[in-house]
Amino acid sequence: MKYLIAGLGNIGPEYEHTRHNIGFDIVDYLAKERDTTFNSKRYADYASFSWKGRHFHLIKPTTYMNRSGNAVRYWLQELKLTPDRLLVLMDDIALPTGKLRLRPSGSDGGHNGLRDIDRALGHNKYARLRFGVGNDFPKGAQAHYVLSRWPEEEEALVQERIKLAAEVVVHFGTIGLERTMNQYNNR
Repeated sequence: MKYLIAGLGNIGPEYEHTRHNIGFDIVDYLAKERDTTFNSKRYADYASFSWKGRHFHLIKPTTYMNRSGNAVRYWLQELKLTPDRLLVLMDDIALPTGKLRLRPSGSDGGHNGLRDIDRALGHNKYARLRFGVGNDFPKGAQAHYVLSRWPEEEEALVQERIKLAAEVVVHFGTIGLERTMNQYNNR
């Protein structure tokens, strides 16, 4: 059994460890914990690892957030996977900082990365793990907020929740979506 795990973010040092790049941070954590490294491939930086007979294929699209769909579609086809084997990791301003919410499908909720994946796949029937980044910004400042780095006082919480998000990813592949949702959505 194999799975595609797509961490969303923007490429470039100016975006590293920003709220909008939490998807990249989660797959980076997974790669480090599983002693694997990312290599530049078509449309994405790619790494993989195996755990309990499951193969996890991690991607960080190099197409920028708003064009993530091309990378996700390509890698689903390349790996010969159906969308039920896809998990997308991204930020969500509608959730408090560090709150995790795993869903089997749903709307893009105004997230341009998800919107582009929906467009590229022609549907929204794939799992997504939303990582709360809060919404403590004045009207009209959303872009600046999500593209800014975490404040020092939130860093410990964010690192703890990245570790928990990585557990969610592994459980998604080993115990399934429904059981993982039941186990983690209220934590």
